[in-house]
Amino acid sequence: MRVRDLDLDAVTTVEHDDDAYLGEINDIVGFHIRLAHGACYRHFTETFVELELTQKQVSVMWLVADHPGISQIDLGQKLRMDRATTMTIVNRLQARHYLRREKSPTDGRKQALYLQPAGEAVLNEAKKAIREHENWVKSRFSDAEVKTLMELLARIHE
Repeated sequence: MRVRDLDLDAVTTVEHDDDAYLGEINDIVGFHIRLAHGACYRHFTETFVELELTQKQVSVMWLVADHPGISQIDLGQKLRMDRATTMTIVNRLQARHYLRREKSPTDGRKQALYLQPAGEAVLNEAKKAIREHENWVKSRFSDAEVKTLMELLARIHE
């Protein structure tokens, strides 16, 4: 396994002992994606504990901030969430006075979403925490590796 030695700022090889060796599963890409996701999720959760927000809640608020009046349906589609999940998240954010729903001015069947002032304030705090989290993630890679990683991950999720 290769790891970044923070003291040397270099990548070194770590030998594994028989107890830590995972066997054939170590060759499964999806397994490593799951482990990486778990590490990122744990760090994100620790970073956001005081804000009491989830990754999905932050994503929803950020997208609404970037697209005021976005419909709840379009929001869910952009974030690849089903209707029930989208509605639950929006309901929770609305209950905390972070979002408000209005009837869409262009389609009366849709709900338009807007950030409330409290939502704008908490999103600004969340963006600071995200920068901290992103720095933690990116510190493991060179700039070129980050670019490559983003391109490779996009191939999976697009």
